[in-house]
Amino acid sequence: MTKTIIATDQAPAAIGTYSQAVRAGNTVYLSGQIGLDPASMQLVDGIEAQIHRVFENLRAVAQAAGGSLGDVVKLNVFLTDLAHFGRVNEIMAQYFAQPYPARAAVGVASLPRGALVEADAIMVLG
Repeated sequence: MTKTIIATDQAPAAIGTYSQAVRAGNTVYLSGQIGLDPASMQLVDGIEAQIHRVFENLRAVAQAAGGSLGDVVKLNVFLTDLAHFGRVNEIMAQYFAQPYPARAAVGVASLPRGALVEADAIMVLG
């Protein structure tokens, strides 16, 4: 099986030793996205703006891979404060429609660049 590296300038460039996404067969593994603005590479301010930016960044990578957020089968969300879990649910409903992907939400001590939220995803095409 071959793997294809997915990259787009519509999402933040990788800030480490990873690719924005990797496609293997019909499965695409989207790397974690934090609330970085892809143009400035700066973290947007506040939890709501960061949640929106995370989903916008994931959507951009999904589209670069030839899919959409509707093709996501598994989503992992990492929060530095689980008190924001309800807000993630509200905003997520603006980006995903039923049937929703499987999901985990995990509280973590910290995230890169001081982000408040990060999410990664697995997408199946075709």
